Amino acid sequence: MAILAGLLTFVSTLLALALRRLLRRRGPTTVAAAGFFHPYTNDGGGGERVLWCAVRAVQELCPGLPCVIFTGDADASPDGLSTRALYRFGVRLLRPPQVVHLSKRKWIEASTYPRFTMMGQSLGSVYLAWEALNKFTPQFYFDTSGYAFTYPLARLFGSKVICYTHYPTISSDMVERVKQRNSMYNNNSRISGSIWLSRCKIFYYTIFSWLYGLVGSCAHLVMVNSSWTRSHIVNTWKVPERTKRVYPPCDTSALQMLPLERSTTPPILISVAQFRPEKAHGLQLEAFALALQRLDSDFLKPKLQFVGSCRNKEDMERLQKLQNRSMELHIDDLVEFHKDVSYRSCYLTTVKKFSPLFICLVINRYVTGCNSDLVQLLGGAIAGLHSMTDEHFGISVVEYMAAGAIPIAHKSAGPMMDIVLEEDGRQTGFLASEKEEFTEAILKVLRMAEPERQEMAAAARKRAQRFSEQRFHEDFTEAVRPVLLGQA
Repeated sequence: MAILAGLLTFVSTLLALALRRLLRRRGPTTVAAAGFFHPYTNDGGGGERVLWCAVRAVQELCPGLPCVIFTGDADASPDGLSTRALYRFGVRLLRPPQVVHLSKRKWIEASTYPRFTMMGQSLGSVYLAWEALNKFTPQFYFDTSGYAFTYPLARLFGSKVICYTHYPTISSDMVERVKQRNSMYNNNSRISGSIWLSRCKIFYYTIFSWLYGLVGSCAHLVMVNSSWTRSHIVNTWKVPERTKRVYPPCDTSALQMLPLERSTTPPILISVAQFRPEKAHGLQLEAFALALQRLDSDFLKPKLQFVGSCRNKEDMERLQKLQNRSMELHIDDLVEFHKDVSYRSCYLTTVKKFSPLFICLVINRYVTGCNSDLVQLLGGAIAGLHSMTDEHFGISVVEYMAAGAIPIAHKSAGPMMDIVLEEDGRQTGFLASEKEEFTEAILKVLRMAEPERQEMAAAARKRAQRFSEQRFHEDFTEAVRPVLLGQA
């Protein structure tokens, strides 16, 4: 609490200094450049893909405008980041970006704030942005990591603020769960079990939500990744006229080439997600076990493959608990666990001599020099499971659909509002929220006739094309053009 109070005082001082600087300024002090505030440039996730696709789009739209990356990675270099964008994500930048190194990144790390983590990280981001903007003040300040509390500071420094928001830091759903005293990964049982602690947390969330709306409204342009995110951002930031939905770039080029026809001996279900608490792997395991009980005795037993990575010791412990639970349910012989499986997309011209799956695997392994185990696993699955509540978008669901695996996704947020929708009047998958619903969806896929399954898989694959890198490029460019080019 003392750390948080001290940080709040310090941030207030920074804002006062920035205002004083603004009042004393006699001429423009910003540099004609696009600065991307992205403290972690090596996380390898969807956020980093957005960063490089955004940089590429800005370079194409404004060839003479330098792009600068604000990063806390000490080993980051212009050529190194450009190479990483190409070989990790397949994004070829027109020229290497400039790099501004930040030394205060620890102030945005969750481990720094055992309590009041959201507020601590948010105020810490202002301190980090102060360092960034004092080192280099760009004309256009892009936030691609969700640090909304930095926007007022960037405006005081004279920058135009543009953001791409993957998910709201706080939402009305989070507040409602605390009010209902529901225990979840972000509302532990100690708080949900206490009326007094729940009321304190509601007060904290209410204050934070008001501040979040205030700072978010300072952005000149807001881009969001889904309809669910847009609804919450508009509700909190209250700038609907400046808020645009731009679906994230999903690299499914390799997956689109996989054949829809695949072996069902045995039928395989797949679940691709980090072993984080919010991914609710346990729900999938329980639903699968129940589905096995309801299958006829002569039905070929399906297999479930969990594929994901572990960020830390806690994730490893969750993985071990899943393995233990599969043994308790006596289904461990039908459940596989694949940790830290590699995946790199391949970019191919038309080759007809071999099957698309064979081409993908060979190109990935021998041309790009990496393994493509995930592509192979997805190519053998008939269905993909997703059970995270309020997943802001759901890239794994798009990957299932592109690969020809019928999605069985949680009935909320991105999957429900944007992804698992009808395509040309045809069903593209299933939505569920409770164990019973997931079990029924699993049984429906397993009992489908092969022509029916392929027809649904084809519709799902077609819908997945709506979330391509090209679509992101077009929508992102259309959104930022008026700001970057000064159009009305």
